[in-house]
Amino acid sequence: MKSKELHYTNSQGPDDEMLGVLQRKTFAYFLKEVNEQTGLIADKTQPGSPASIAATGMGLSCYIVGIERGFITRAEAIKRTLTVLKFFYSSHQGTEEDATGYKGFYYHFLDMQTGKRAWKSELSTVDTAILLAGILTARYYFTGENESENTIRKYADELYARVDWQWALNGKDTISHGWKPGVGFLRSRWNKKYNEAHIIYILALGSPTFPIGPSGYMKWIATFEWQKLYGIQCVYAGPLFIHQMSQIWLDCKDVYDDLNRKIGIDYFENSRRATQIQQHYAIENQLGFAHYGEYGWGFTASDGPGPATRTIDGIKRKFYNYKARGVPFGPDDGTISPWAVVSSLPFLPKVVLSTMRHAIERLNFEKEHAYGFDASYNPTFLEKNKMSKSWVSDWRFGLNQGPIVLMIENYKSGLIWEIMKRCPPIINGMHRAGFNGGWLDLIRMKEN
Repeated sequence: MKSKELHYTNSQGPDDEMLGVLQRKTFAYFLKEVNEQTGLIADKTQPGSPASIAATGMGLSCYIVGIERGFITRAEAIKRTLTVLKFFYSSHQGTEEDATGYKGFYYHFLDMQTGKRAWKSELSTVDTAILLAGILTARYYFTGENESENTIRKYADELYARVDWQWALNGKDTISHGWKPGVGFLRSRWNKKYNEAHIIYILALGSPTFPIGPSGYMKWIATFEWQKLYGIQCVYAGPLFIHQMSQIWLDCKDVYDDLNRKIGIDYFENSRRATQIQQHYAIENQLGFAHYGEYGWGFTASDGPGPATRTIDGIKRKFYNYKARGVPFGPDDGTISPWAVVSSLPFLPKVVLSTMRHAIERLNFEKEHAYGFDASYNPTFLEKNKMSKSWVSDWRFGLNQGPIVLMIENYKSGLIWEIMKRCPPIINGMHRAGFNGGWLDLIRMKEN
């Protein structure tokens, strides 16, 4: 895909400038928090942090945004992409405890220097899927007929082809969360309630080598809960990231699977409604947390001030550290995540833009920080050793930074979505999952 093929249709004047500044600052994470020898990207800015394979996948997609927005040269992006793909292509796959991966999957966390398994982490199906989404974005963006781009496509095809999704079923028809050496498969599966697993199932269904059947996907979506909250009906999931993660790469507008046809809305519309529910919850603020309201919302998986218990204004409150916070049923401890707000930009732009502008102009967020917005903050939890200021996370996280860059771009140009519409594994996976309508039908008509 060349720049001249892109159509930027959502320029908003001052809003476009605000988004451009935030996108550029946030993108810097993927330039600096990286090991130059392996290309691996750190999970977070905390010293000694291992690499996250999901953050690395985010980075591969972000480099493409960087080219189109002038944050990085095409040559530099190609160099970084080749470094990452060569590392994964050449890294050791085996049952050893310090391997990088096994059966085509990779460990959730890897040592930044050696690329070996870190923190006794699991061989993660979801994090591997996010890594693959980034790899495939690169594969279908870099279409030039030259040695470097040919090599990117070669590595990407082989990395995707060797992932043994059938093995990850562990004898059943739904995908396991992961596997550990000496332990075996984890008990949990991607088989209950609405979660971030769409990207996993689509890639597994679309595999050219080890595809799974659609029965597991059908069983999974049959467990989704249709609820009415604040007068808004939607497929329920509390943390906002669930409504965003897969749709960084999958354009779900006007495409319908069996569940969508039953409830009458697509997953894009569902995410719009989920975002509305988040704001309604904050405005109502039944638990009385500080700074909740029209511009104070964004509840998702995030860092937090705990673990701690404090009595504040006569109310005993429990605070968490890293936790998947959700609404309206919790857990909720007063922690707000600006990155989750921005990641809903394509779904509810007017609300998100006004919330962002409030954060920047009224709260002075983003302006003083090299990487953009803070990861999370908690105005209810006052830090006594910092003159009673609100708790703010000390770190930035790759899994927060990536969605900001990518969802701003999807809102402005649809770039990542358009690239993935050229990706046969995505197209085939969605067809096998039972999706039709919209852009999928247009592709099918062109093929026929």
